[in-house]
Amino acid sequence: MKKMDNTATDSWIVDNNPDSSTVKNSCHPNLKMFLAALSFAYFAKALSGSYMKSTITQLERRFDIPSYLIGIIDGSFEIGNLLVIAFVSYFCAKLHRPKIIAVGCILMSFGTFLIAMPHFIIGRYKIETSIRSSVNSTNNLSPCPASSPESLRAGDRPSILPSRGCEKESSVSMWIYVLVGNILRGIGETPVQPLGISYIDDYAQSDNAALYIGCVQTISIIGPVFGYLLGSLCAKIYVDIGYVDMETITITPGDARWVGAWWLGYLIAGAITLMSAVPFWFLPKSLPMPVEKHDTNCTPEQTRFIKDSPGLKHMFRPEEPANLHLMASEFVPTLKSLLGNPVYTIYLCVTIVQFNSLIGMVTYKPKYIEQHYGQSASKANFLMGMINIPAVALGMFSGGVVMKKYKLSIMGAAKFAFGTSLLGYFLSLLFFAMGCENAKVAGITVSYSGLGGLSYQEQSLISDCNSDCSCTSREWDPVCGENGITYVSPCLAGCNSSTGSGKNTVFNNCKCLAVANTQPGNLTASLGQCPHRDSCEKVFPYFLAMSVLSSFIISLGGTPGFMLLVRCIKPELKSLALGIHTLATRTLAGIPAPIYFGAIIDTTCLKWGYKMCGGRGACRIYDTSAYRRVYLGLTLGLRTVSFFLCILGFALIKRHIRKEEKHVLTNGSAELETLRKEENSSIHCEQFVLALDCNPDRETRL
Repeated sequence: MKKMDNTATDSWIVDNNPDSSTVKNSCHPNLKMFLAALSFAYFAKALSGSYMKSTITQLERRFDIPSYLIGIIDGSFEIGNLLVIAFVSYFCAKLHRPKIIAVGCILMSFGTFLIAMPHFIIGRYKIETSIRSSVNSTNNLSPCPASSPESLRAGDRPSILPSRGCEKESSVSMWIYVLVGNILRGIGETPVQPLGISYIDDYAQSDNAALYIGCVQTISIIGPVFGYLLGSLCAKIYVDIGYVDMETITITPGDARWVGAWWLGYLIAGAITLMSAVPFWFLPKSLPMPVEKHDTNCTPEQTRFIKDSPGLKHMFRPEEPANLHLMASEFVPTLKSLLGNPVYTIYLCVTIVQFNSLIGMVTYKPKYIEQHYGQSASKANFLMGMINIPAVALGMFSGGVVMKKYKLSIMGAAKFAFGTSLLGYFLSLLFFAMGCENAKVAGITVSYSGLGGLSYQEQSLISDCNSDCSCTSREWDPVCGENGITYVSPCLAGCNSSTGSGKNTVFNNCKCLAVANTQPGNLTASLGQCPHRDSCEKVFPYFLAMSVLSSFIISLGGTPGFMLLVRCIKPELKSLALGIHTLATRTLAGIPAPIYFGAIIDTTCLKWGYKMCGGRGACRIYDTSAYRRVYLGLTLGLRTVSFFLCILGFALIKRHIRKEEKHVLTNGSAELETLRKEENSSIHCEQFVLALDCNPDRETRL
């Protein structure tokens, strides 16, 4: 009888319901379009997010703000995300999901355009310089004139800054626009992941859903590569390109005052994000449900629910209206059940600590490369995009392959993730040995005689060789002397004359060079800081190689670590567990880490710039040794704390496994009886198939 029923049923599938057969055996065209659109949206949001991190130093210099404020701006994306994530995930899932995603993409693009807006209202970027750009003449005014009323006014440059520009700048802090724009980006990004992934999971076959989601996640990894490459390209272009004569610009991309065309990348990223919204408007609210997603009882009413569980008695399809009162009443008990799982709680603590380390490290790594190894912002972003991020992507993929090939258990996944993290930790310790000495800057890191060990104070910039020049100590207009020492300005170098113009300006008769010169020579200085020593240039390739290797090894444990989270939680609690995990890491790591990392980095600044209207601006030069210690020390210190928590986690996992094994042994007979009952119920389901127009796909596989 069973065989005859199956035959009749199979005949019904082909002859009477061809649509169901089509859905079962192939990917629906609209689902393919949704996959392509979601992949593009993931690419767009990843590109704009990584581009934001690539412009950190550009924004610092353009708006004259310290690193901790940049940290607040960077964390504002997470703030915007958290403002609406509960509402979007909980309520918008019942609306037209593709159109909600489209609205989110439009909001993201609007926020990205808003970030670029200050460039068009703040006016031209004024370089802090004492150079008179004169293309038609070869003789400029003396940087160190004789003491006179005129020279005093020329020397104390900040006192004669245009008041009109000062009033315009002080009317509003332009970085507020960047902050608000990034918050809007965070709000707009919120529906993309939860609604997009749930849409795929609902309407794709179970065997294909994981593959589709993996493809989308892979595309999202490509986004940061292009984001950092775009940052590298824009950092090479001067901020006011097209509005100023580049012949009059006296600084290069390697200068601490250089600001690239940061706004251009945001316009490009905003346009790409806006385009990603278009396909979603043409997608339907729902697609034909794959027959295998129907419940075993096969009634239309029961196909709206998934299997009941002790934790959540009623689980609703995302597109169906739910009983909000019932859902709210079950939320607190379910949350208590989740947080009562000690393995999950320890896992949450470990990932929060490690995410603090990771986010802080990634946010300021390009800046570390710039300040410590003397690389330009363009090169630092290029290296991040072309070397570091591909290594991370390869590591995550390889970790998944290892997990699948060796079929790692919960304990195996935990050991693998811990082992790779520990190995990467030990490799990262080598970064302390790959340091560079501080640049020799007269009056800041060395005395005017060239001796080190100077404790910087503002008055230490004034020496006998420049005391009669009426120089300001607030200026940052570095020149490189022939003796290999950098001087804060031509005036503080005691230079009496200059020849040439623009970038070709050369300063002559610099009296302070004679103090440190051990050999007689021309007392001349050229524009810009002196290059780093050859020893530092030799160390940099080793730093890059070790950075790539450690990033790859640490990323190997990413996928097994995530699977550990999934496997240690009851199936009915997985969605809530992932949501709490995302909420906790964003709230306790994504927001605070850039802020306190930036604040600690600010403590290593040796020379601050000054705003047009007074007040401290962006840092011009850091104590590189102190920067290395606090940046690497904080990154590795947080990871050290996480390892102690991991040891406790191992003990809990072992206890959890022993408990489960004992449970299986004592309740094995009961579970066997349950399986027999399920088999009987599936046979009864077969009797309803023809009457209820359901496909008995699950039953025929039993």
